[in-house]
Amino acid sequence: MKDLLMIAIGSALVNNVVLSQFLGICPFLGVSKKVETAAGMGGAVIFVITLASLVTSTIDTFILIPLGVTYLQTIVFILVIACLVQFVEMFLKKSMPSLYQALGVYLPLITTNCAVLGVALTNAQNSYNILTSVVNGFAVALGFTISIILLAGIREKIEYNDIAPSLKGSPIVLITAGLMAIAFCGFSGII
Repeated sequence: MKDLLMIAIGSALVNNVVLSQFLGICPFLGVSKKVETAAGMGGAVIFVITLASLVTSTIDTFILIPLGVTYLQTIVFILVIACLVQFVEMFLKKSMPSLYQALGVYLPLITTNCAVLGVALTNAQNSYNILTSVVNGFAVALGFTISIILLAGIREKIEYNDIAPSLKGSPIVLITAGLMAIAFCGFSGII
């Protein structure tokens, strides 16, 4: 239990997928204009990464490793992730059309979000069992959600500040993300 907690804290805060590993930057910067859409994207990412961790770890453990075809991990993991994102997209379109419209093009981008594939490959590389893979996947997605919601909140506040014209838009967002990355380095003393 202690090991799972350490993996969860490490994945969510210390080795934050966006702020320390720089994976998933596209949706992080693109969907972080409003807290509501950032929270929706975070929820979708939590669902996809957690479920992808479960499915890819199960496939890896019971099919790829016993058959000795671990060289197919990347291809299989990409196919699984693509299917899961399609499922999430259909679900959101049917049950939450406003969130589906707000996420726009960024929802299909979860398929190409390197954070999702990165988690699946990290789980396989570290030889995590299925439970540990799911915990790691959930923690990574939670860390992504925390960081995207924080950035969205900051961006909403920055909108009303007096900013030099040369820093408006993307430059101030990148500076803010860099400062957040530095702040998250403070969590490294936890574990």
